[in-house]
Amino acid sequence: MADARPDGDEAAVAATSPDAPDAGPLAKKVDHLFRTVRPAKGEYSFEHVATTIKATGGPTISAAYLWMLRNGKRDNPTMRHLEALASFFGVPPGYFFDDALAAKVDEQLDLLASLRDVDVRRVALRASGLSTESLATIAEMIERVRQLEGLSEGGRQGDAR
Repeated sequence: MADARPDGDEAAVAATSPDAPDAGPLAKKVDHLFRTVRPAKGEYSFEHVATTIKATGGPTISAAYLWMLRNGKRDNPTMRHLEALASFFGVPPGYFFDDALAAKVDEQLDLLASLRDVDVRRVALRASGLSTESLATIAEMIERVRQLEGLSEGGRQGDAR
């Protein structure tokens, strides 16, 4: 996956939601990839994903088609398109077909997304080397604070309150 900054697709993303009733499992998975596998600031633009896929030898895919996949307007891409998307986002192609595999990959992606947060990373690094008992105590304290702040169990920063 090549480095690039996201660009002006944020407004298009905000205009619709993969949580809409017509958004199927594919749209939700594509949306999750865009939201969690991203550069330091913002999401990859549809144009960036499309041009990178093409530049790395993948099939031609348009930014508009990616938007439609993400928003549930199209839900039957070719295997080559799914393989190219999987490659771009660094997930196995089975992510789109196997819900158990997708859940495992999503768990890993969510962990990586959490570690982007400097404060979360600092806490994790400071905990390194502590005893199992101390780590369990810290985990209990974190869960209690999350409850006090109205955050979901085991969620990430930005969870709905």
